[in-house]
Amino acid sequence: MALAGVRVIELAGLAPAPFCGMILADFGARVIRVDRTKVAMTVDTQARGKQSVALNLKNPKGAAVLKRLCVQSDVVLEPYRKGVMEKMGLGPEDLLKENPRLIYTRLTGYGQSGSYAKAAGHDINYLAMSGLLSMLGRSSEKPYAPLNLVADFAGGGLMCAFGIVLALLERNRSGQGQIIDASMVEGAAYVGSFMWKSRSLGLWNRPRGENLLDSGAPFYDTYRTSDGKYMAVGAIEPQFYQQLIQGLGLYDADLPAQMSESDWPQLRQTFTRVFASKTQEEWSQVFDGTDACVTPVLSLDEVLSHPHNQARGSFFKDSQGEISPRPAPILSHSPAEPCHSRDPFIGEHTRSVLKEYGFEQAQIEQLLSAGIVECNEAKARL
Repeated sequence: MALAGVRVIELAGLAPAPFCGMILADFGARVIRVDRTKVAMTVDTQARGKQSVALNLKNPKGAAVLKRLCVQSDVVLEPYRKGVMEKMGLGPEDLLKENPRLIYTRLTGYGQSGSYAKAAGHDINYLAMSGLLSMLGRSSEKPYAPLNLVADFAGGGLMCAFGIVLALLERNRSGQGQIIDASMVEGAAYVGSFMWKSRSLGLWNRPRGENLLDSGAPFYDTYRTSDGKYMAVGAIEPQFYQQLIQGLGLYDADLPAQMSESDWPQLRQTFTRVFASKTQEEWSQVFDGTDACVTPVLSLDEVLSHPHNQARGSFFKDSQGEISPRPAPILSHSPAEPCHSRDPFIGEHTRSVLKEYGFEQAQIEQLLSAGIVECNEAKARL
């Protein structure tokens, strides 16, 4: 796979960092997640393909073990607040001094500088600071955060993985590692570059929820069907809009002009009434094979069985029967091969990883007896 041979140390965290690690693992990197000891269960739901080492980082000897892992690896991925790693003597200056080829990745909400650098936050806060949250929501309603997709996953984990791949590519030329300062505020804003760059086109001149792409236009929205499901409509271009009107059994002469914004509420009422007259399956049969840009809104359980997704293998079931999206994009020469087995138990691979990184058996036993590391190999065999 594309990242085969790359060794990553991922310090356990929430949402964005685990997603970044999963992306790297899906495309071939060896990802070792460093968990805390004395933790009953992990909250990392994106652990496929990873190994787990459990360390007590509050003990200097545990920090020393982590340092040894880091300086023998290609990438360190840490999601802590600014200053946490430095207190343990594991900041980028300490580690890059011993391994100049190391790519030290810091994924935080606000970045490593600025007045908010040490502040706590979540996706909604980072999205708010990026400027994008002000644009999300229906007309006359308060701003609405779309789950935690934009800042945590798109602007955080995905942009962070992109930065790591860029740093690995640059290292091939220079032989040097570097520090990556990945801010979820800036990552989210960058993902939303279109919003800034398209304002001059008049796409966002009206209040929130009244523009072409933010649910203001009736031909770019979702509609409830007679069976309580929904259809998604994205018929922006005139030729696509004509196919929408035709599929709905309507006539131009009976409708206001498509781009007459003052008539959009009336047009939406018409679309709402017509879509409510058939089931989702019936509307899918009407619009499949057309360019009306109308598709069913599939649930997470329905995506696997849709004919298009089946044909491409866009989703798969793991060994526990859970549905997951296939890694994207598809590479023709070195495609991703996601792990189908269960996620690792905390500390499941502590012993084997430490041996691989040069620890003697006696050293490992001493660390175990002192509570510096934790092994759960027996649990994995049950």
